[in-house]
Amino acid sequence: MRWALIALGLTAAPAMAEVTQSSPTSFVITQSVTIAAPIDRAWATLRSPQKWWDKEHSYSGDSANLYLDSQATGCFCEKLPGKGSVEHGHLVYVEPPRALRMRTALGPLQTEGVDGALTITLEPEGEGTKLSLSYVVGGFARAGLDTLAPKVDEVLALQLAHLKEAAETAPAQEEAPAEGKPAVREHR
Repeated sequence: MRWALIALGLTAAPAMAEVTQSSPTSFVITQSVTIAAPIDRAWATLRSPQKWWDKEHSYSGDSANLYLDSQATGCFCEKLPGKGSVEHGHLVYVEPPRALRMRTALGPLQTEGVDGALTITLEPEGEGTKLSLSYVVGGFARAGLDTLAPKVDEVLALQLAHLKEAAETAPAQEEAPAEGKPAVREHR
């Protein structure tokens, strides 16, 4: 797995990124970023993780293998070579173009006895969009969740920086996939 937990100097880092609570059995991360793009474009980009998720933080090493079926019970998943697959999370709440929530244990958390709720909200802000993220994780991790929280925060900050860049550079007339349909083809 390539979910290398590295800290990069980010020029497009979120305006706010913070581990707001942390203990050996839980953590809460909050982040926000202002995207210089209208909410519909930010939402369309969010729904297309293959366009912005860092390949170094995928199992296959190729972001093109990621997809998001943005409806309740939908999957944030990844295709693997040899017809394998990974579920990074499953969606439990979708309110286009304002909110998305999934149950997830991202990256190395997947091998631990934890569960998380990742909530992303979008609000118009002037001609742009304010995107806020909350990741609440609890359970048992052998190393202690308080030791993992700072690295998870760094990786999520990296992902938001890529999301911001992708939304801001996407063509204005780019159409989003139809609601309830994955941004790329389903896993076979």
